[in-house]
Amino acid sequence: MFIIPFLLFRCFLIFEKNSMQPDILLGKTLHEIQLICSEFGLPSYTAKQICEWLYQKRIVDIDQMTNISQKNRLLLKQNFVVGRNMAHEVQESVDGTKKYLFKVSAGYIETVYIPEEERATLCVSSQVGCKMNCLFCMTGKQGFSGNLSTGEIINQILSIPEFDNLTNIVFMGMGEPFDNTLPMLHALEILTSFYGFAWSPRRITVSSIGLIPGMKVFLEESKCHLAISLHNPFSKERELLMPTEKAYKFETILQLLKMYDFKHQRRVSFEYILFEGVNDTMRHARELVRLLSGIECRVNLIAFHPIPGVDLKGTDAAQMIKFRDYLTENKIVTTIRKSRGEDILAACGMLSTSKSSEEKNN
Repeated sequence: MFIIPFLLFRCFLIFEKNSMQPDILLGKTLHEIQLICSEFGLPSYTAKQICEWLYQKRIVDIDQMTNISQKNRLLLKQNFVVGRNMAHEVQESVDGTKKYLFKVSAGYIETVYIPEEERATLCVSSQVGCKMNCLFCMTGKQGFSGNLSTGEIINQILSIPEFDNLTNIVFMGMGEPFDNTLPMLHALEILTSFYGFAWSPRRITVSSIGLIPGMKVFLEESKCHLAISLHNPFSKERELLMPTEKAYKFETILQLLKMYDFKHQRRVSFEYILFEGVNDTMRHARELVRLLSGIECRVNLIAFHPIPGVDLKGTDAAQMIKFRDYLTENKIVTTIRKSRGEDILAACGMLSTSKSSEEKNN
């Protein structure tokens, strides 16, 4: 007769233990930290102090917040942790590109640091895996395990040794940013706000295959650059490469983009991986010109990096140049993006942590 009450008591203890897990401060906006300070009876100015320690002084422990009283630091420590998480592994390419492996709540993610002569770019992830299942992408082949929190997005940036060298951030790593819109937007707020990193939005680009609901929110709430993965100007052909074309037609995406100003602070670009005999003909180039004429934009042509189980080949250099020149002659600003980090599987479309997850779990 005591079995059920005893089981209920055990469940209560488990719940209590789990509910007492400390919350993570990293990734919280100023407004969220102001609410915390109000809830715990801390002075209102403490919120800005905490943000300064988290995002400008980049501390890893609450005890390092030395301008907050010892009493209040103890109160914070009883309920919160900073939440910094160093990389588990790093691989370095022959070209200087580095790929970092981070453990997150839903598994593992990869983050890529790309140094160049006058800039240093960090390619960050927004999800563990991806739901979009684009034919040419290793991340999509991995499947989807979960969204990153704002803190897990910001941690990728803060926790690499090259942080002070960074000039640009691109959301072009694992996952679809507009399938995880709110945490991604909070990360952009922290990156660009006075209380955070105070970066110009011009230093940040968010890449998407064109999930319209999240993209609308982004266009209203942020001034960061936008990159759209296009890869084929013909709807039926694009659908074979990118299944989301069924739900979000590229022409509908274009209609939305035409409602916004891309002539001043914000830029829109179109990512176009070239596949031999699939999307690299003059027929495709002419349709691109038809679609994009009159839109202030640029096209980035990208070499395809073969992945297992996919019967696609990359276009050769001569055809890429011919394709670029045709677009340029027709007043579409076009560049060929230099491939980086292919030897460590860090190039465009090659990020995947499915193997890493298996190895860590064994």
